[in-house]
Amino acid sequence: MRRKFVVMSEFTFELRPESFCIRRLAPDYPLDLRLLDADWVSLTRSGTELSLVAPEHIDIDAGECERGWSCLTIQGTLDLGLIGVLAAVSQTLAAAHVGIFVVSTYDTDHILVRSEDAEAAVTALTRAGHRVVRPKRTP
Repeated sequence: MRRKFVVMSEFTFELRPESFCIRRLAPDYPLDLRLLDADWVSLTRSGTELSLVAPEHIDIDAGECERGWSCLTIQGTLDLGLIGVLAAVSQTLAAAHVGIFVVSTYDTDHILVRSEDAEAAVTALTRAGHRVVRPKRTP
């Protein structure tokens, strides 16, 4: 399989409108998946933890929770053979002093930044040649 090096100017990011919480639970926490009624959530279980990234309105009142995160999603489907997507994005944001928490899916990457750093992230990505779109909030 031939791998493709990333040309970073070709990405469009969507800044999701909701605020997210990154939660750490015990690996055997009996999470009721019906609680995760949202357009975007991420659930990862390892031998030492259950990580849940979800909009802040989903409050399960358990574990450690870091509130106040915004999500920038790379639009479209990324070819799994691409090399350097996260390296280039993280370097751009690191240069702007913006820390990240990344969730990768089969289709794309979701870069979470602290909400107070969201505008700095948008500015850095835009200056690096990317496009950032903001969907309209629904009432």
